[in-house]
Amino acid sequence: VAEAEDYIVKALEWCGMNIDEGPNNPGEYGPYRQSERKDIYAKYAEQLIKDDKAYYAFDTPEQLDIIRKEYEDRKETFIYNWHNREAGHLKNSLVLSEAETKSFIENGEPYVIRFKTPTNKKIQLKDEIRGDIVIDSNTLDDKILFKNDGMPTYHLANIVDDHLMKITHVIRGEEWLPSMALHHLLYEALGWESPSFAHLPLILKPTGKGKLSKRDGDKLGFPVFPLEWKDSKTNETSRGYKEDGYFTEAVTNFLALLGWNPGTEQEIFSLEELINNFSLEKVNKSGARFDPEKIKWFNNHYLQEKSSEEIATLIKEQDENKVDIDIEFIKLTVDLVKERASFIEDFKDLTEYFYEAPKEYNEKNLKKAIKEDSKELLQEFKTILEKENFDSEEKLTTNIKAWITSKEIGFGKIMMPLRIALVGSLQGADVFTIAFLLGKNETLKRLNNLINII
Repeated sequence: VAEAEDYIVKALEWCGMNIDEGPNNPGEYGPYRQSERKDIYAKYAEQLIKDDKAYYAFDTPEQLDIIRKEYEDRKETFIYNWHNREAGHLKNSLVLSEAETKSFIENGEPYVIRFKTPTNKKIQLKDEIRGDIVIDSNTLDDKILFKNDGMPTYHLANIVDDHLMKITHVIRGEEWLPSMALHHLLYEALGWESPSFAHLPLILKPTGKGKLSKRDGDKLGFPVFPLEWKDSKTNETSRGYKEDGYFTEAVTNFLALLGWNPGTEQEIFSLEELINNFSLEKVNKSGARFDPEKIKWFNNHYLQEKSSEEIATLIKEQDENKVDIDIEFIKLTVDLVKERASFIEDFKDLTEYFYEAPKEYNEKNLKKAIKEDSKELLQEFKTILEKENFDSEEKLTTNIKAWITSKEIGFGKIMMPLRIALVGSLQGADVFTIAFLLGKNETLKRLNNLINII
């Protein structure tokens, strides 16, 4: 789809991977879109035909379906290759005369160009991850290299592009392993040196069974896209790691360890460390199970590494309600709860009581904290607080503790209701710290709100 190219560029940039050369940063190997390279592919397709390494095939899909059915009736599998490509029931330039072939092409007869797979050849392959592989060429079919619409298939385009762009390593998913033999033969047929191949293990579902898909993320509540993606055809929106509050470092660190292991206990890697430590030899052959909880662990780690000032800046950027709040105050609240947060969004719940008085109180906590004498005690406590000047947290703490001790009552009889008054529940930072940061007026106001409802 049209917007996919721009999306891929932005996703890579967000991950800290800037494209060295491409449509928006041209160099000497363009053009970069396959749709702009049709003439290049056609030239090499014709070269293969000229060298008897490929041929024109005029069989229609309907005709091939009939032939497949005939094979099925005989309990055989139809493969378009060496054992039948010159049989009379197929219609290609190996069967037709040169004049007939030329006539078909000139008359606009639909055709494809198929690779002429060599027979009786033991293909010696080496995969950088999976080692040596031997394939019998007789088991391969004659793949289509060029389609009737003037576009190449992946097989031809991939080979031509990688050779002309001087690619040294082809690194792709293991689902392309069955195509490795064909691609090796194509390099050979065109007289080119084959690059190194490495087929990476698949990313598996959290259960460990089957390839991870977008539906798994939708079903289990985690993103599988780096950035939010909106399908222009269906208007369906898929969540992105960026929009869900993940840091770039967490995503790249987590992804690098899916199917690769440095051979040590180290799990935290900067991008520079990954570049220095990565090697294909340490990539696993087996699939890598995707663990949504593990990437949260990485995000928590990178959040803890950030300074309170960095976090406060991000909070101000992401929360329009805090735009006008002094960043120094936000930093103070961050320091109190940082260790309990994994995402910037977490600070909203963890520190909201510093910015807004409770609108309601946790019923379960109220029953636990409020006793028959609570109202009278809290009213007396309120008069004590009114005498405090709140100029020192240490002094405020000492004076309140001294008063509670002098009353010979348990600390919980005052501190639990006070916490509920300030926070709305029995959660939150140190209650004396909360009161000090809120200040005298706000603390008294919230305490009075609670007294009025009990």
